[in-house]
Amino acid sequence: MEGGVLEVPPSGARRRVPGTVLALGAVSLVTDVSSEMVTAVLPLYLVLGLGLSPLQFGLLDGLSTGATALVRLLGGATADRGGRHKQIAGLGYALSACSRLGLLLAGGATGPIASSIVADRLGKGVRTAPRDALITLHSPPEDLGRAFGTHRAMDTTGALLGPLAAVALLWATTEAYEAVFAVSFCVGAFGVLLWVLLVPGRGSAPGRGKRSGSSRGPVPAPGNPSAPPRTRGGGFLAALRTPAYRRIVLCAGLLGAATIGDAFLYLLLQRRLAFDATWFPFLPLGAAAVYLLLAVPAGRLADRAGRRGPFLYGHGALLLAYGLLLAPVPDTAALVGVLVLLGVFYAATDGVLMALTGPFLAEGRQAGGLALVQTVQALARVGAAVAFGALWTASGQETALVAALVALAAALCCAARLLPTGSPRTPERTAP
Repeated sequence: MEGGVLEVPPSGARRRVPGTVLALGAVSLVTDVSSEMVTAVLPLYLVLGLGLSPLQFGLLDGLSTGATALVRLLGGATADRGGRHKQIAGLGYALSACSRLGLLLAGGATGPIASSIVADRLGKGVRTAPRDALITLHSPPEDLGRAFGTHRAMDTTGALLGPLAAVALLWATTEAYEAVFAVSFCVGAFGVLLWVLLVPGRGSAPGRGKRSGSSRGPVPAPGNPSAPPRTRGGGFLAALRTPAYRRIVLCAGLLGAATIGDAFLYLLLQRRLAFDATWFPFLPLGAAAVYLLLAVPAGRLADRAGRRGPFLYGHGALLLAYGLLLAPVPDTAALVGVLVLLGVFYAATDGVLMALTGPFLAEGRQAGGLALVQTVQALARVGAAVAFGALWTASGQETALVAALVALAAALCCAARLLPTGSPRTPERTAP
């Protein structure tokens, strides 16, 4: 960069996914196999096996999500301090892997199981923001959507393989959950090993500094009011001085407060279709397959047409999924439709939100700034899970689903007005 002008790599180089992103994706793939082996069977085990009520399940789901939220900010801020993104994220991966040992020792007791779930979520909370900051640091700003889409596609491959491995183990061992937990631990430990061997530390992406290799971030163009502050001091909360970033944080919270957990959607499908509980772990595979197919195309579209639009349309897909569960349509149509729409929702929002946020964060604040967005969203989803479970328990599942639909529609309207329409580094050409 010379004279405040950001150098853009040749188009051929810009289309190449950085090797660090592929390494991060490989670690996430292996880790998600480990995680989803457990996650796929827990709702079935807790609600249908141990007899937890929807409210109790909502509290447990909210607790695990809340545990993630509590450490996101700490992990992000610590990673930014001294550029220790690899070390902090690696600690999170190790904690999640070790949580499988707790499940092995729980013996079916709800308390130890809950503690192990919380430990796993704590690990996820510690690692997520530093990992996403590494993607931001090692990717050109104009290709962040593609980079995050590639990473999320690899991550989702693990989400597909995990439930399949769990079901195969349960079938081979006559429903011995201990075998699932043991194999999950081994796979998680392998993911930690890959992290140590393959992932570099803090670095700079092409286009973020001079061609000489400077790791300093780009300087926003003078006179751009939406650009992040030039100063590196003040901690990650200093990013809130940027109006566009504040609006992104607010919208993440509003939409998160109207987003009920995936497990609730799967339980609603199971009760509507009344299929055998053996098939329950396969439900996440449908949504994960759609997510896998669409994650990279959604990221490319976000880079070309603007990241605001796909993010809003993704929540529109979730709104349609809520409506489909209420609509008098054939059961098969409801099953396929909800899983497809849920996959579209994640493909258009998960990585896209991080790509939308990244350009508004100054150098040295990426992990903390991304963590704040993730924390607000996660805490809002805690409230949504508890409220939905309480309303379901008190008034029935249909009333709870109608309330969720109305809340999401209202939040989507607010977000459409509040989200910024451009980026300080990669101006967006269109907006819905």
